[in-house]
Order: sequence, then C-alpha cells, then structure tokens
Amino acid sequence: MPAVAVVMPVLNEENYLEAAVLAILSQDYAGPIQVVLALGPSADRTNEVAARIIAGDSRVSSVQNPTGRTPEGLNAALAATTQEIVVRVDAHSELSDGYIRLAVETLQRTGADNVGGIMGARGVTNFERAVAAAMTSPLGVGSASFHTGGQEGPAETVYLGVFKRSALERVGGYDPAFTRAQDWEMNHRIRATGGTVWFNPELFVTYRPRPSVGKLAKQYFEYGRWRRVVSRRHEGTINYRYLAPPFTVIGVASSLILGAVVSPILFVPALVYALFILIASARIGKSLGEFVSLPLILLTMHMTWGIGFLTSPKSLAPAVTLRP
Repeated sequence: MPAVAVVMPVLNEENYLEAAVLAILSQDYAGPIQVVLALGPSADRTNEVAARIIAGDSRVSSVQNPTGRTPEGLNAALAATTQEIVVRVDAHSELSDGYIRLAVETLQRTGADNVGGIMGARGVTNFERAVAAAMTSPLGVGSASFHTGGQEGPAETVYLGVFKRSALERVGGYDPAFTRAQDWEMNHRIRATGGTVWFNPELFVTYRPRPSVGKLAKQYFEYGRWRRVVSRRHEGTINYRYLAPPFTVIGVASSLILGAVVSPILFVPALVYALFILIASARIGKSLGEFVSLPLILLTMHMTWGIGFLTSPKSLAPAVTLRP
C-alpha cells in the first residue's frame, strides 16, 4: 500500500487531540503512516498534549502555524511531507476503523483525486447530541450527502478528504484567503481542472459538535459568511440549498416587522416557520431532552448561517490568489 501523510491543523483542542491522533495511529493500514500536526497558538494545553503524543510515537511530528488559521496550517503540514496520498483530518474528529485503507482503495478503484464520506456528528452531552441530530438531518442542514448520506459517486465536495498529492500540487494547495470553506473551494478547483471528487458513504468520521449555543452560533455564522465568499469568487456555484437560510431570515424578519406595523395577518409566515421548527424537532429528536433543545438549535443554525451570508462584506472576498 502507498505511504500516507496525515495532516492536521490544531488549535485549542486539548480535550479532543489525543483521541483524534489515536484513531489515526490505530488504523489497520498496511502502508507507512506519517502524522504531521500544524500547531497554532493555542490558549489551552493543546501543545503540551501534542508534545506528549510526539514523544510517544515516532510517526507523529509537528510544524508551527503561527497564524492559527486552517489553510496555512494545512499547507505547512503538506510542505513537511512527500507521501503519494494525503489524508486531511481535524483535531475535532476521529477516523473510523479502516478509514484510511478504504479511502486508498476507493482512490485506486475510481481514479478520483479526492475521496471522502460521512461527517458523523456524535455528541457526548445532551446538548451536543441534539446538535448532532440536527447536523445529520436534511431538516437541519439540507441535503448535502456528507451530512445525511447517499449513494456512492461523484460529488461537489466531501468532508475532510483523502487526496492524491498530485491533485493538491496541480491546484496549488489550500487557498490561504479562505478562513472557512477552504474544503469546498479546494474541491471546486480540483473539479475545474478535470479532477473527480468522490463520495463513499462507507467512509465515516466521527465529528464532535460545538458544546454551547454561543459556539454553535459563531460556527454557523462563519459558515454563512464564507460560503458567500466562495459564491463571489466562483460565480455560478450557488444553489437553492445555500439560499434557503438567507431567504428564511428575510422572510421571518419581514413577517415580524410587517405583522407588528401593518397587520397581524402578516405574522403568518413567521408562525409557519415556527411550526416547521417544532415539527422538525419532533421528527429529528430521539429523546425528550433532544426535542426540548432542538428548537433553539435549529433556529440558531438556520438564522446565524443566513445572517452570516447576508452580511458577508465584500472585503472578505479576496483577490484571486490561486488558479483556477
């Protein structure tokens, strides 16, 4: 089996880093594996945990990522490796057993440039479990296959990714202009150069959701902001799934304002959305605790993504730094 480099940007992940690395090192892969941690300026004990891991296993090393930003970290880790296959992993995630072996087999079988699978949100606390339920339902995040599953085949994007190094070199690596959405943007450039991004639902990565409403709101606000940046950079890449949250924000806000100023009948659209949230919570929730938490979680995910998209300033849309 070909040698594999695993690259991982790391920032403020003291509670998750060890489990993430252990899931890599315990893979049943016949080829050699090198793990490179791109260490940002963490404010917690993350770098101490990283140092302990590195001291305990020669397969793990680190590079510095002074900015703490994901694309710079990924590019720095890539520059420190030479392997034919590159596996991108986040410190907030855990690869399933056999993930690397199956991903490499899928690359070889399909001829794709990048393969990936399911972003399997799994929570520990009641709140995290409710967020995970929302993140794996079309009622929470739309129909993206890497969230909700689907048939194996070509895709716009996949979660994380296992790449041929030649594809990464062909498109110039991750674009440092993209604080968020760098995966989608990278996969767009791979497809624009004639490459294939391949979704395999058997590839499963455990993802740990944000543990509070505030952190969830910040995450989805940034998702919306940077998806707007991608749509400015790459015209024609937006579709209804991405427009649904901003239109919902506009519709609900207009309904509330006009209902208060013009006529109570105009509250109806906002009430319809509230009913949708309650029905969605009942369908998604697997326990009373999840059902109680889900209305606020769904509202937070939809509204903050939509507000982020609507308020994304043009100054965030960078000049083209990589081609295509």
